Amino acid sequence: MNQISTTHLLDTFSEVFPEDTSIAIADSRTFIYYKPSPVIDLQIKPGDQVKQGSATYKAFSLRRSIFSYIDSSVFGVSYFGLSVPIFNNGKPVNCVTAIFPMRKNYSLPAFFTVKNEDCWYPVAVSNILYLEAENRKAKIVTERIQGYHKFNLSEIEYLLPGEYFIRCHRSFIVNVRAIAEIQPDFHSTFLLIMNNGHRIPVSQSYASYFRKQLMF
Repeated sequence: MNQISTTHLLDTFSEVFPEDTSIAIADSRTFIYYKPSPVIDLQIKPGDQVKQGSATYKAFSLRRSIFSYIDSSVFGVSYFGLSVPIFNNGKPVNCVTAIFPMRKNYSLPAFFTVKNEDCWYPVAVSNILYLEAENRKAKIVTERIQGYHKFNLSEIEYLLPGEYFIRCHRSFIVNVRAIAEIQPDFHSTFLLIMNNGHRIPVSQSYASYFRKQLMF
């Protein structure tokens, strides 16, 4: 990526995002530019490898824009990352990531409240087996109950702890602690058998990312 395009991208991002946003630009393997904000600094240096689990890594792996919560195990600091891959001849060759700080008064929710028929039930995040997109809402499934949250799957995704929850399909997010078995399926995909016996597909577009995240 040349200096003119880098400058243009930074000028554009600076106009869109608040001053407390850090900006990182990477190619498929390493960071090539980093501008920290006064509020959050991931201590990235040009030439550093793109870390597995980072927002940039996820965008490259999934080949799409993502907005994700990243816990402190990656850079030592928790943050929200908006990563946008840049494509050339159908391949992601660069990625621009906006890095947002966690607010002092903000923490990930420990519970979600779901609706089942005419009642509402608080559900502990740790008890969630998986989430499914259904009727433009997120269906949350536990061993005891299932119900619908008012947010859709994409909205609720960044509120989940990234070390336990992983998207495996456009319509599914699973809790890796609730996977009983991973079975091979057609066309290099997988089928997840959950602790309650439900079967969740891993789509082809998420299969490579899923394998990398679970290291198999």
